[in-house]
Amino acid sequence: MSPITSRKHPVSLRKPGSSQPSSLSVSLLTGLVLAAPLAASAQSTGGPAADATDFETVHVEGKRGKVYSSGQLSSPKFSQPLLDTTQTINVIGSDLFNEQGATNLTEALRNSPGVGTFYAGENGNTTTGDAIYLRGFDTSGSIFVDGVRDLGSISRDVFNIEQIEVAKGPAGTDNGRTAPTGAINLVSKQAHAHDRTSVSASYGSADQKRVTADWNQTLGGTSALRLNLMAQDSGVPGRDTIENKRWAVAPSLAFGLGTPTRTTLSLLHVKQDNLPDGGVPTIGLPGYSSPDPSRPQLGDADPVASSNFYGTLSDYDDVTADMATLRIEHDLSDATRLINTTRWGSTKQDYLLTAFMGSAANLVTPDLDDPSGWTVARSLPTFKNQRNTIMTNQTALATRFDAGGLRHDLSAGMELTREELDTYGMRAVTGTAWPAVNLYRPNPDVTGLQWERSGARGEGRTDTVAAYVFDTIAFNEQWQVNGGVRADRYKTQFQSTVPCGGRRGPDCGSLDEGSIVPGVDARISDTLLNWKLGALYKPVANGSFYANYAVAQQPPGGGSLELSDADRSPDNPALDPQKARTAEIGTKWNVLDQRLMLTAALYDTRISNELIRDPVDQQYYQTGHKRVRGVELSAVGQVTDAWSVSTGFTVMDTDVLSGPAVSTDGSTDLTYTPKRAFTAWSTYDFPNGLTIGGGARYSGELKRGVDGAVGTPAYTKDYWVVDAVASYAVSPNLDLRLNLYNLLDKDNVAAINKSGYRYTPGTPRSMMFTVNYHF
Repeated sequence: MSPITSRKHPVSLRKPGSSQPSSLSVSLLTGLVLAAPLAASAQSTGGPAADATDFETVHVEGKRGKVYSSGQLSSPKFSQPLLDTTQTINVIGSDLFNEQGATNLTEALRNSPGVGTFYAGENGNTTTGDAIYLRGFDTSGSIFVDGVRDLGSISRDVFNIEQIEVAKGPAGTDNGRTAPTGAINLVSKQAHAHDRTSVSASYGSADQKRVTADWNQTLGGTSALRLNLMAQDSGVPGRDTIENKRWAVAPSLAFGLGTPTRTTLSLLHVKQDNLPDGGVPTIGLPGYSSPDPSRPQLGDADPVASSNFYGTLSDYDDVTADMATLRIEHDLSDATRLINTTRWGSTKQDYLLTAFMGSAANLVTPDLDDPSGWTVARSLPTFKNQRNTIMTNQTALATRFDAGGLRHDLSAGMELTREELDTYGMRAVTGTAWPAVNLYRPNPDVTGLQWERSGARGEGRTDTVAAYVFDTIAFNEQWQVNGGVRADRYKTQFQSTVPCGGRRGPDCGSLDEGSIVPGVDARISDTLLNWKLGALYKPVANGSFYANYAVAQQPPGGGSLELSDADRSPDNPALDPQKARTAEIGTKWNVLDQRLMLTAALYDTRISNELIRDPVDQQYYQTGHKRVRGVELSAVGQVTDAWSVSTGFTVMDTDVLSGPAVSTDGSTDLTYTPKRAFTAWSTYDFPNGLTIGGGARYSGELKRGVDGAVGTPAYTKDYWVVDAVASYAVSPNLDLRLNLYNLLDKDNVAAINKSGYRYTPGTPRSMMFTVNYHF
């Protein structure tokens, strides 16, 4: 089978004294009740309560004190430093992704091997935003900000992010319902007790323009105000017409810094006005053959230019995201800390994205000998008008105490959450459509389509009450065991009205086709029980060996808040939750005077209750099983005072153990998952203020999903991409940076859709120049 090739696009954490938001509430009072007996038995170990979650940081102490990765996770659910955490977790610091010129979550995640946006959608449903695949499964619904679920299929900017934590393996014990292979947590910047200001301005290929500012000002001895700003107006290197425009503001106000009670109020407002990308036809690429036996010449056609844009100037992707967070931390004693967080968040997305499907019927060839006149139908306008909201109150208790001669680091808590979904149906007005587009010379400046709200609507809501407890028990300096259990009592309800007729609509009866009729009216409630158990052996203080076993569950509607009455849908409320079980063994070492962390892990994840169709009776049953197993290696930190590194490598073996093949080549492999992936970034700081470095990324081939498409490529080819950076400190306050992406100008495919009719091309060689001023 021939592969696809095309052009590739480029591409101080909070200590206990720096407060984070939350609120006094019923949940806080509940936490105080929980805390009382534990606090009474807690014994001080010589440090403040927050020492259990103090950040032991792997510092890269070059001229400007770079920190590529924190040695500690932000959540109190993880009481141990990263060295002693019995799980594969990649921590990506802001110094690393800022040095690379990353502006969004997808770009920053290139530092975690095998994680990325490899899937371009199904037929006309183009995937937008952070459509993250991790160890074989879609993790887009398992993205969190400061431990709170962040809803919506949007692209998240990193201007207000301190670090990114990629937890691999079941994360249900930590977060409740999640994807079976992991979760991603973004740690926000917060006000702190140091006066600092920095401003950054960038300009790059495709008229990319971006400005950010970060200002922190102390207000008296225990208060501070921090303000982060961002504005961007950019094209996309190597792509015509596409635009990314956004601006954002993120203030944070802290009180009680350095005192036993710390309070932080944080706000975030993001506005995006983008012209989205529907992809490029795969016609002419290796692996492509004619979809029409009567026109074999199509199989010999030249590929289209990867810069071509097949949408229209009327396409749009408008996003408004708001978030308000109040966090209160209180030290009940030297060994016990109570944290309460209240969050309200809202994400609204409204878009029209003109997609296409290059089937035999949609490819029109008036003269097979003259490709200049060939056209493809622009008959799949994709609409989305959706709002997600979340309201949550979370109380966490972190304490350290001795009992029976054993040391305990215990974290317990309660979470009350309501998540809501509102969708509005859109439709093209009868009799109108975009005209067909020239295959080799597309023109986006067209008219013809008119659209309006159809009257269809969907309303979903999930209410959850969760309680959890984690404990790490140290028998001595060498041996620890840890475990956690979480119970989530949830109730999901979904109601919709839909247009009748068409491919999937209900029967219209005496009504006209397209009439709005009742759709789904479904409810489901259950209790999810997730747990994990680990053991750790430390032969020396700077090294550890561990074993871990964890389970997680994802119920129907857990990823989208939508329920379905279709037998083939995993969101049918009659189904049981999808279950995942992971066993992992590994080792972690802090070497070179604690400056460099080395990790290695072997894991095996089994997913059950997958919905499959029986080939005999054609009915759907939850008898499917899948497996992902592999090895992951990493090295993050500094080799010398001047030489910094961040590198990772993974090998993944994926299989369908029970059920039909999901890859179109008929193999048992899972889709959109590279078997091998590698990422590396390294810089060297010279005494004169010059820093040079760069990195390389490798992604193995990706297999697309099973589809009825004819003649389209079955998989994408593996590829390497090399990037470079050079920066110079003009003065203690001013430095200049030049980033070069895809230095060797290698072609590759960033993502492919399920049918293989279209793909997202990467960008050719490009650059970004940045001026940083800080004082």
